[in-house]
Amino acid sequence: MELSQELRRQLGLLINRHGSVEYLIVGDEKGLLIPELKDYPLGRKRLLGLRLIHTHLKQEPLSEDDLTDLKLLRLDLIAALTAPPGSQCLTIQLAHLSCAPSGINLRAPQSFDRLIGYGSDDVVALERELERAVKAGTTAREGQEQALLISVRAGGERHEVEDSLAELQELARTAGVLVLDSFIQLPRKLNPRTLMGEGKLQEVVIRALQRGATLLIFDQELTPAQVRAISAMTELKVLDRSQLILDIFARRATTLDGKVQVELAQLKYLLPRLSGRGVQMSRLMGGIGGRGPGETKLETDRRRIRDRITALERELEELSRGREQRRSRRVKAGVPIISIVGYTNAGKSTLLNALTKSEVFTENLLFATLDTSSRRLRLPRDREVIITDTVGFIRSLPKSLMGAFKATLEELRDADLLLHLVDASNPRFEDQVCQVRAILEELELDTIPELVVFNKIDQLEPLKKRDTIAFLRVRQAMLRYRAISVSAVDRKSLTSLLDELKQRFWPEAD
Repeated sequence: MELSQELRRQLGLLINRHGSVEYLIVGDEKGLLIPELKDYPLGRKRLLGLRLIHTHLKQEPLSEDDLTDLKLLRLDLIAALTAPPGSQCLTIQLAHLSCAPSGINLRAPQSFDRLIGYGSDDVVALERELERAVKAGTTAREGQEQALLISVRAGGERHEVEDSLAELQELARTAGVLVLDSFIQLPRKLNPRTLMGEGKLQEVVIRALQRGATLLIFDQELTPAQVRAISAMTELKVLDRSQLILDIFARRATTLDGKVQVELAQLKYLLPRLSGRGVQMSRLMGGIGGRGPGETKLETDRRRIRDRITALERELEELSRGREQRRSRRVKAGVPIISIVGYTNAGKSTLLNALTKSEVFTENLLFATLDTSSRRLRLPRDREVIITDTVGFIRSLPKSLMGAFKATLEELRDADLLLHLVDASNPRFEDQVCQVRAILEELELDTIPELVVFNKIDQLEPLKKRDTIAFLRVRQAMLRYRAISVSAVDRKSLTSLLDELKQRFWPEAD
């Protein structure tokens, strides 16, 4: 303390659990800058394994910066020593993390001579307590990722953010991730480095510690720099909405078409996110006739990815030509083509199965099926149509994925009718209708005739009992869209749809 006062600088020691000094830190009059602790990665540990003991020159208590370091670094303990100038009466204040809702135990300043310590045994006991709390509060399977969902939007309406976050939770469930908690922040201005404010980030770190989270999933698309900054500050894996969707598509793709498109989208997403250090960022030649330093590992990776993207685009073109030939044969046959479009999990594959007695894979998950399926639907008097099921749409669909799947969605260009399937039981169905139509417009498919079909009407009666206003809104929307109401799990309810299709394609038959 005397040396600190003489230098007019804060001094700090980072001490490990064996009592050895790992770092001596010399700060300025106001604070310390903790170095990068590469030798002490958190990994799956609850606490870092280091204690920070440092001096304060103005007899002030532990500051907000001190507590921020405690939370973000997950230090075992932080302590501040103070003393009046020229006095030997030392005062110390301790703080450590805890299982309490606040996540921190801040002790009152006390005389150093009467210090009630917080030793290694106490730290180990706290870690065990945190571990027990995590195990008691989770139902995760072995090896299952556990995530916190985060949405940060400047100037957004809270109900819109909550709707989007609920959808992100469904995406996480589809990806096999256990969601532990969610955070919403609506700041006036976004933090360009970490998107969220520092206080909210501390709250996230504490909750991750208490709940045992291994992953942060953001509802917004993050820049590569933001991913690196957040990951470095929290020591947790970080995903954004786009990457989560790409991961789901990678798991669900089964056909060659689907696998090529997903790999292409992933590489296009990854390319701008590659990062490295050094000045040799391109192929350089040194002087006249010199060879230069050659390529860096980063440059080599980028070139390989670009080469792979070119190869995949060429393969996609060949697959597209094959689809074009099959489509042209269908067109020549003069058989009407109907394509089912709609928001993901609206029941498109279930409707296809019900109409054509097929067995296309279905499940109550977002993006349960990704690959296009076509089946023949036979109607009375030897009439038939071709029904095509397509990948579901979703808000904020990654642009790389949209570009890759344009090849598959070429199937829609030859459609004589789009069956726009809507989940009538979803309280956000009107927003979903708008999202689907916006994507159709972007794909220049909005000129094809559209028939709105409200699905899952079997789930509306419980909705009526729960919320009469919501039920009436659905009914009004059906009238406004001139829609047909069906339940894809009940073939009897499909009669009105079949009658409408016959009327549209063979009006003279009646």
